[in-house]
Amino acid sequence: MRDLLLQCAGVGAVIVALIHGILGETKVFPRATIEPERLRTLIRLVWQASTVAWIGCGVLLVVTPWMESALARHWIVIIMACVFGLSACANAWATRGRHFGWMALSAVVVMAIAGY
Repeated sequence: MRDLLLQCAGVGAVIVALIHGILGETKVFPRATIEPERLRTLIRLVWQASTVAWIGCGVLLVVTPWMESALARHWIVIIMACVFGLSACANAWATRGRHFGWMALSAVVVMAIAGY
């Protein structure tokens, strides 16, 4: 059951990351006016870097049950809970709780910790 929770947390993390990337490209950046253009490109790349990082975190959570190291499991869950927990707090604070992202990120944290 613990392994299944970790894998669900990983799949959830990948889904959240993909939604983050797609919404950024379809909703945020088409409306954003960022000058100079070079800065717009930089901000877009940083946005998508977090998308890629979250996907990597999700993959690590999915494969953690197959690692034969309890120490690796421990640190992967701790680091991922911190990364997604901080992201959830920042999202909730920045949007004053009106965006579903903090709830989705929090669900990943809860599942990962439950699977620890």
